[in-house]
Amino acid sequence: MKETVTAEPVLPPAPGAEQYPALDFANSAIALPGGQFVDLLGTPAATNQWLIEHGLAPAGTDAGLQEMCAAQLRTLREQIRALLASKVDGHPAPTSALNAVNDALTRAPASSLLRWDPTRGLYRAASHPTAQIVDHALAALAAGAADLLTGPDAERLTACGSAPCNRYLLRHGRRHWCSVRCGDRARAARAYARRTRTTP
Repeated sequence: MKETVTAEPVLPPAPGAEQYPALDFANSAIALPGGQFVDLLGTPAATNQWLIEHGLAPAGTDAGLQEMCAAQLRTLREQIRALLASKVDGHPAPTSALNAVNDALTRAPASSLLRWDPTRGLYRAASHPTAQIVDHALAALAAGAADLLTGPDAERLTACGSAPCNRYLLRHGRRHWCSVRCGDRARAARAYARRTRTTP
């Protein structure tokens, strides 16, 4: 059973996450050693903070996100993770993940909608401000994921090679780890395996 940790881990963004916020989004659910798990979108407040930090919600304000909005973002994150996994593993993209990303891509309206009110008549207005923030974030993150998966960096996409880490990164040279911590853990595990093999 995974223990959810609420404090943010001391892990820098994975290589490529600063260039592709959708990669950082996919990595916002982090598996840690000892069965611990950190979800940076675990609560509406945490989700709001993540959106502000990534320029997807107005800074200095509470977007008024409810659990339903945070859940929408967590659901899209899992669908994007499924697409990243299929790309890394060389498997066909799951239809449900494709549908979810395509749905998110169409969320952000290009202009104000036409409305009718008996006293005002026809008028134009944006959708609910909170819904507009969430829809914009969903569309922007889906577009970023689509750009990553179909762009020139797609071939550099890989999963961190240090168990139990579940983060994705863009490979630079031979590096297959998302952080120095994961690289050190993988090297220590290899050294331990070598010692135990040579011990009579």
